[in-house]
Amino acid sequence: MNIALIGYGRMGHEIEAIAIKRGHVIKLIVDQDNTVDLNNNNLRGIDVAIEFSSPATAFSNIITCLGGKVPVVSGTTGWLENYDKAVAACMQNKTSFIHSANFSIGVNLVFRLNRELAKQMERYTDYTVSVEEIHHTKKLDAPSGTAIALVKGIIDENKRYASWSMEKEKAEGSIPVTAYREGEVPGTHIVTWESSIDTIILKHEARNRKGFALGAVIAAEFIHSREGVYTMYDIM
Repeated sequence: MNIALIGYGRMGHEIEAIAIKRGHVIKLIVDQDNTVDLNNNNLRGIDVAIEFSSPATAFSNIITCLGGKVPVVSGTTGWLENYDKAVAACMQNKTSFIHSANFSIGVNLVFRLNRELAKQMERYTDYTVSVEEIHHTKKLDAPSGTAIALVKGIIDENKRYASWSMEKEKAEGSIPVTAYREGEVPGTHIVTWESSIDTIILKHEARNRKGFALGAVIAAEFIHSREGVYTMYDIM
C-alpha cells in the first residue's frame, strides 16, 4: 500500500517503522509545519491515510482525505462531536473509514472484557465502579478516548450507570473518572469494581507505542480495499 501519514510525532514515527517493515510505502507525510501538503493533488495514488494528528485538526484532515476518496484510519481523540459528519462524508464519497480511541489489540480485548464484566456486575449492587487513566504529559485531551470508551461500555451494559464525571465525589449512577499526566507513560487504564468485601480490577498497561501503531497499520490493511465505516470489532 501507498500510505499518507498525517501526524508525525512519536506515534507517527512508530507507524512509519511498522508499515515499512510490513512492506508498505510512506508516500506522503503531513505534520504541523506542512499542513498545506494535504491536498487532492498529493493524495493521488494514496491507498490509505493514517491520521494521528491533534483534536483541533483531525476532523479537517479526515474530511480532506475522504473528499479525495482516500480511506482513512484515525486514532486521534477529542474531535468526536463531528464523528457523524465524517461517517456521512465517507458514505458520500464511497470510500472507507475507521476510527478507534485505541488500536492496540490488547486494549480492544480489554474493551470486550470490560463490557462482559459490567454486564455481570449489574446483579451485584454492593460494588461500585471507577475508571482511572495515566498518560504522558504531552497528551492533550483528558480523560483519554480509551477511558471514555471504557466508561461507555459500562453504561451500555449496566443499567445502574447512566453518566460519568471527573468529579471526585461518587454520585449515584455516575462513574467517576480520574486522569493523571506523568512523565513518558504510554498509557495505563484501570477499571475498578469495589465493595466492602473485595476489589476487582481490570487493567491494561502499555509498555510502549508499538501495539497502538501495529493495530493502526493492520486496520489500514483491512479497510484500504473495502467500502464503508468499520470498527476494531470488525477487524478482530
